[in-house]
Amino acid sequence: MKKALFIFLMLFTSMSLAIEPEVGVNFNKTVQIVPTDNKEKIEVVELFWYGCIHCYQIDPMLTDWVKKLPKDVNFKRMAAIPRADWSPMARAFYAMEALVITDKLHVAIFEAVHKEKILNPADEKAILQWVTLKSGLDRKKVEDAFNSFSVNASLNKVAQIFKASGATGVPSLMIDGKYITSSTMAGGNNEALQIADFIINNVRKDRSKK
Repeated sequence: MKKALFIFLMLFTSMSLAIEPEVGVNFNKTVQIVPTDNKEKIEVVELFWYGCIHCYQIDPMLTDWVKKLPKDVNFKRMAAIPRADWSPMARAFYAMEALVITDKLHVAIFEAVHKEKILNPADEKAILQWVTLKSGLDRKKVEDAFNSFSVNASLNKVAQIFKASGATGVPSLMIDGKYITSSTMAGGNNEALQIADFIINNVRKDRSKK
């Protein structure tokens, strides 16, 4: 009996994985087409927030997935701003990019919020102080980056992109500026990455026909 049940479950799992993802179910088209940085490549954008526990949980899986991406796929992270209290962490992300310290602090800032629980993602002063301390940079240099024209421009841009994407939460993955999926839509973090692979392959096929 147990053996028969095991075989049934294995067959059911195989059948479930074989079902082709559906638009409107496992992924959606974006509300508007979002321009990509390089038209020669298939762009994957992660919309995330450092204060999101699900973004923290998917991050190591996403990092491993990115390492295996084909050369025709370009990946980038985008700090989402669907509402005002997400702005401090988005500002920190783009300031870190400007200071070229993202690789050094990306995982650490997630852990400071979710593992160590020493950083409030809505407290911009505390975040600035944390970045200054962890980076070892001069405080004025960090403050200048936080308040720079380029960072402010990035915040305005990503707020518009979030609306155009049609995302309803994070983490979400936007592919080729035309399609979007998420852990919620796909049914889990690993499933979201599988859906992203499916969309990437379809975009590649469509491009080869032109």
